[in-house]
Amino acid sequence: MAEEFDPAIHSHRRYNPLTGECVLVSDPRRMKHPWNGQVEPPQSVRLPEHDPNCYLCSGNQRASGEHNGEYEHTKVFPNDYASVLPPPHPLKRAAPPHPLLASEPVVGACDVLIFHPRHDLTLARLSWINIYKRRGRQESIKYVQIFENKGAMMGCSNPHPHGQIWALSHIPTIADTELASMTRYAVNPDVEPSEAPCGPFGRPCLLCEYIHFELRVSKDQGRVVARNEHFAALVPWWAVWPFELLVLPYHRHIPSLAHLTDDEKLSLANVLSQVTKRYDNLFSCSFAYSMGIHQRPLPPREEDIQNADDAENITHLHLHFFPPLLRNASVRKFLVGFELMGESQRDFTPELAAQRLRACSDVHYLDLLD
Repeated sequence: MAEEFDPAIHSHRRYNPLTGECVLVSDPRRMKHPWNGQVEPPQSVRLPEHDPNCYLCSGNQRASGEHNGEYEHTKVFPNDYASVLPPPHPLKRAAPPHPLLASEPVVGACDVLIFHPRHDLTLARLSWINIYKRRGRQESIKYVQIFENKGAMMGCSNPHPHGQIWALSHIPTIADTELASMTRYAVNPDVEPSEAPCGPFGRPCLLCEYIHFELRVSKDQGRVVARNEHFAALVPWWAVWPFELLVLPYHRHIPSLAHLTDDEKLSLANVLSQVTKRYDNLFSCSFAYSMGIHQRPLPPREEDIQNADDAENITHLHLHFFPPLLRNASVRKFLVGFELMGESQRDFTPELAAQRLRACSDVHYLDLLD
């Protein structure tokens, strides 16, 4: 007699409708295999409020020789070692040596956003909106990517709380793939509008439908970790990283940061605070992650913010959190071997990850020690 399939205990694949990729979810016994591999050094949990050797602290000198000056809130400056630069003159695409070796010039700008003058804080502020608008309205820019790398194991070169903004003359591959997926879903005649909010032209929005289903069915169980009046955070059905999170608005379709009301800005800051505290509390450490914002490629003009039928508004604002830690503060998930040659794989279900994060206090563990 055949055993009935149960995704909680049996290996299976899950489909990601945003990227069109699949993730292999392994048998939960995999988590019991012995670990004699690399362990990470403990992440520092007590940092000074000001570090005289930090390139980002208020009043200090950066590695380039530029001086930060004194600042009291947030500070933005062009990255001294930018990955893309504005062109000194128009660039003409050269003919490739072979059709398989095609390339194209990329121009743009990279900025560093320091969240706060204090060296020991980690909560991001919403100054993202201003620079998203400023860079997104520059000539030749087609996409603005906002992201934060937190922790040395995620490639962060400085522990001072900061993020980065890259303005590019092209839409990068992952964002472009998500845009295409959301567009296909919206124009698919077989997809009927449900009770979920709709996107432009009254058509279904992929992420509106997804989060509406999660909140209606799970009722804060299952994969939902935190929510407030406007935003929810959950471990998505298709999560690859062990404690991956997706943060998005659920009460209405919001294309970008520029569309947020004042109340929605506060709600986003609140849910980010809940998420980052639970992350740190999970393993009692400064939890490493890469966070990125996906939204409308460029900001709307002020007069177009209320235009529900703007085709560019097909995007639904959402934030991805990709943290590497797997078992504890020292053992991380490595995307190698089968993940590089076959497809993504995770070691335990997203439902179990969400359960563990929900169980964490929303009071930071360091505050409980003080």
